[in-house]
This record gives sequence, C-alpha cells and structure tokens, in this order.
Amino acid sequence: MNHAVYIAVMAGVTYLIRVIPFGFFRKKIKSRFLRSFLYYIPYAVLSAMTLPAILYSTGSLPTAIVGTAAALALAFFGLPLIVVALAASLAAFLTGLFLQ
Repeated sequence: MNHAVYIAVMAGVTYLIRVIPFGFFRKKIKSRFLRSFLYYIPYAVLSAMTLPAILYSTGSLPTAIVGTAAALALAFFGLPLIVVALAASLAAFLTGLFLQ
C-alpha cells in the first residue's frame, strides 16, 4: 500500500512541475533577460547532473579526468558521438591499466 502512495505522490509532483509553467506563462515572455535565462537552464541542469556522474563513474579521479579530456577534445573536432564515447572509454580504461 505504501508503494502506491509513493508512486501517486511522485506522479503528482511530476505533473505539477510540467503544468505550473503553462499556468504562469500564458503570454509570450518579452523580457530579453528572462528569455535568455530560461534558454540556458537546460544546459546548466544537464551539466550539474552529468559532471559528478563523470567524475565518480570510474572510481578513480585520474581515469575520469583523462576520459573526460579525451571526450572533450574529440567532441571539439566534431567527431560522431559513438567515436567520442568509445575513445573516452578506451582512454579511461588504458589510464586505469597503467595506474595500477
């Protein structure tokens, strides 16, 4: 029974988070500052959620840093996502082998 209550509360919170902005912002936002602020919110939240996961994913900070650096360098040059992901994983793996 408790699980059903938890699920109902989570569903309600998720619903409200998605519906409340539609209730407050019925007209187009004309403030240039507010529009630019809202434009960058998804990027900031994604970065805040992703960076800790990257740094703690390998269990070793040096391997995580090397993998991240490899991914950033390859992404900067516009390589496909699969290449970036595989190369970053390989760089972190090889770094972990040499640090032992």
